[in-house]
Formats: sequence, structure tokens, C-alpha cells
Amino acid sequence: MTLSMHPYVFLGSVSLLLGLAAGFVMHRSDFCIAGMFRDIFLFRRFTMIRSFVLLVVATMALFEAARLFGLLSVYPFPLLYAPTAANVIGGFLFGIGMVLAGGCVVGTLYKMGSGSALSMTAFIGLIIGSGLYAEVHPAWAAFIKQTTFFPGKVTIAQILGVNPFITVLAVVSPAAALLFSWYRRDAFTRPSFASGYLQPFRAALALALIGAASSVLVGMPLGVTSSFTKAAGWAESALMKAHYAGLTVYSAVPLNFIHRLTGPAALTGGPGPAFDALAAIQVPLIIGIVAGSAFSAALLGELRFSYRVPGRQYALAAGGGILMGLASRLAPTCNVWHLLGGLPLLAASSMLFLIGILGGAWLGGLLLLRLLGTGSGGIDGGLCSTRKDAA
Repeated sequence: MTLSMHPYVFLGSVSLLLGLAAGFVMHRSDFCIAGMFRDIFLFRRFTMIRSFVLLVVATMALFEAARLFGLLSVYPFPLLYAPTAANVIGGFLFGIGMVLAGGCVVGTLYKMGSGSALSMTAFIGLIIGSGLYAEVHPAWAAFIKQTTFFPGKVTIAQILGVNPFITVLAVVSPAAALLFSWYRRDAFTRPSFASGYLQPFRAALALALIGAASSVLVGMPLGVTSSFTKAAGWAESALMKAHYAGLTVYSAVPLNFIHRLTGPAALTGGPGPAFDALAAIQVPLIIGIVAGSAFSAALLGELRFSYRVPGRQYALAAGGGILMGLASRLAPTCNVWHLLGGLPLLAASSMLFLIGILGGAWLGGLLLLRLLGTGSGGIDGGLCSTRKDAA
């Protein structure tokens, strides 16, 4: 079946709706991936990371069901590549950046939607960092090429030469038993005093459904960071035309696939400042996440501009955002794409990214303790604060 409307209209409309839903859910649950990883190392808290495991496993099962029923346009998804050392390095730097900034890329968006000036600062940093990558792209692209192994193979199933169902079943079966044991022990529930608070495990299930809907209707999972590079490219093309002309990263067109609902023409796009398929998918998604969070906050009476924090926290948010923006291109792509898109497919590159982000979150937590100098309590209520304790 091919839709009669313009592909960009369809993709943009779906992405906007999915973004609205994701932003609403993330705000209600304070679903902060940065906080999840940070809490493991700084506070020895595992409640939130259990919800993350639930999200990955549920998404894995939904992706595989969609594949078996022939609902995916491309498998593996576009913009997933063979594993490389860059995945670990990029993940490590991203982990540091997201902890310092107080949120990952989507965490920054939904917190910005509820009025956080710190997250707005990190958002600007994300764009700046994405633009900085353009300066090192040729050398880094060569490094990726030199350190790629299993070329042409993305998933563990492809590397092993087996049906994806086998590898998915090998992971989902024991994981389901573990998740059920956590559920019986009430290990998912988080004490909360906030009005309208959504328990993270329920948010995880909702986000898994949103991610699966994106993979079926849009053709790939949720992702936003290429648009940050587009924004940086647009600024450079306007302010430094001669310099921009020599930056090869903006001429790349990595997205090229035929969507089963919008074909037969291929959907193409890249990091250059053009309104292409990538922009049609990601820009509405970004707008939706911000607006969905703002709508949730407004309904709860929590929508307000929050800016009264120490200056050093603004410096950390800016620095963390710049580091995330740079790392998302080095990795390549961000934590949402790898952890909620590639990892459920058992993409080897995303598994390497996970290893890197764990190390980065550990180091980022240590840096927070040293740079803020307030002890763990100050951190817990500062850069990556939660709304679960709100009156």
C-alpha cells in the first residue's frame, strides 16, 4: 500500500504526534536516561535502570514482531552501520557530556519544554558541538573506516549468520524471567509525591510502543541529532560561507531508503542545511517532544521558566551539551538512536556504544562531585533533578 499524500507531510505528521506522546510521557515520569546511568555509580540506585532494561527488552520484542509480520521498510534500520572503535569512544564522551548537562538529547528537549533554562543552555551547546564535528570529519571518517570490523554486518544475527529471531529469543527469554522477578518484588516502583506522576516502568512500556510505531510508520526509530548538525550547518552557511563550502560533512547523504508506505521514490537526507527527508522526520519530532512536555507541565501547573541556579551549573550544562553534540557525531549518532533503536536490534555498534556510555557516565559522575562540590545530595537535586518529589 502506498499513501497518496506527499511523503514529507505523512512523515512529519506522524513524527509530530509521536513526539507529542513521547514528550508528555517523559515529563510525567521524568524519564531521564542520564539520571539512570548516573544513579548507578553515584547513588547505587537501580530502580530507573530496571525500567531502561524493560524498555529495551519490550522494544526488542516489538521490533522483531514487526519484522516477522513484514511491517518494516528496511532491516536493519537506516543509519545503522558495522561496528567500529568510534562507537566506544563516542559513547564514552557522550556519557560524560549527558551527566554534566543533566540530560541526554531527548532529556534536554523535554526539560526545555517544561521551562528549564539549564536545558535550553545544553540545547544550544548540542548545536555548537554538532557543528564542531564538521571540523574533524575527514580525519574521523578515515578513523572509522580503519577501525571497522565485520564490514557490511550490523547485527549480531548477521555476524553469526543466523535468523534474527534466534538471537532475539536468546535475549528476551532470560530477560523476561528477570523482569518478572523484579515485578514480583515491586522493584520497578519509585516512591513519588508529585501530582500526575507516571511510574517509570509504565513510561518504559509506553515509549517502547512509541518507538515501535516510529519504526513501522516512519521507517526507523526515534532520532533527533542530525537536525542539530543541520542547524549548525545553516548557521555556518549564513555566517561563514567560504569556510562552510570547504566542510565535506554537510554534503554527505547517508539516509537513502524506500519506505513501504511512501514509495517508490527513495527517501534521502543528510546533515546539510536542507529540508530533506531527514529534516521532515526529525524537526517535527523535536517540536513534538518539547510541546508534549510543555503541555504536560501546563496541565499540572508546573510550566514556568526556571533559571535561578548557580552560574557553574550553566557552565556545566553548556559544556556537557557541546560534548554531547560532538560525541553524537563521533559515535556516530546519539544515545536514543543507539540505545532505543540499535540495541533492541542487537546491533553490534550500539552494544559498543553502551559499553562506552557506561564508562562515560561513571567518569561524568566523578566530575560532577568535584566540579559542583556540593555532595551527592546537591547533585541529585541539581542538574538532573526529578519531579517525583514535588509537592
